[in-house]
Amino acid sequence: MLGSSEQLLSPYTTVILAMSVDGKIADYRRSAARFSSAQDLAHLEAHIARMDGILFGAATLRAYGTTLTVRQPSLLQQRQQWGQLPQPVNIVCSRSGDLDPQCRFFRQLVPRWLLTTVMGARRWQQRSEFERILPLAPAAQDGNWRHIMAQLGSLGLRNIAVLGGGALVAALLAEDLVHEVVVTVCPLLLGGHTAPTLVDGSGFLVTAAPRLQLVSVRSVTDEVFLHYRLLPRSLQSPENSSRLEDN
Repeated sequence: MLGSSEQLLSPYTTVILAMSVDGKIADYRRSAARFSSAQDLAHLEAHIARMDGILFGAATLRAYGTTLTVRQPSLLQQRQQWGQLPQPVNIVCSRSGDLDPQCRFFRQLVPRWLLTTVMGARRWQQRSEFERILPLAPAAQDGNWRHIMAQLGSLGLRNIAVLGGGALVAALLAEDLVHEVVVTVCPLLLGGHTAPTLVDGSGFLVTAAPRLQLVSVRSVTDEVFLHYRLLPRSLQSPENSSRLEDN
């Protein structure tokens, strides 16, 4: 459970990703997953437009080299009416801080923060690419995401989208820090035991797996847009899950 102060400050967190029918968010080379449609990109932009910040790992940034910005005039106007910045804060999570300062991301007109270790922060402290560098406190450097998210909340980020990768999603799920999951299922099969999935990490046992409640589903052409809400642990009943028994 979160401490009272951390629970109060922790942002509302939504995972937003596109995946293949077999659950892969990239191919076995971990290439940028540019396999979704224009409708999905518009769908993603609409979600991002509601956010104070978007969080993603270093591998995601290296694969794409860029970030999706809010461009639609109506969405920009909406952000202005809500008192938000024109673009959400882009928060890169990198333990090493080993990022290419020449990539296009650093030329985009978005606020950039770096979430890193004390060692990783040293690479960027004399540079201007990141508006804010957040060295993780010692208690958080081994992955205490409750502390990290409370830190982001204390800086005014009340709604955060997580855009990958699967290891980051797994870490947040493990600490009950994800509130919603928005997934676009795209009409292709990628396969590959090394290809990243929506949730990587060491995995969950069936009895401890996070449970979801379907909020909405719609299909556009060959894609399916799914929206789930995470159930609180107190409402989850893993004992009701179907079981396979040896005969």
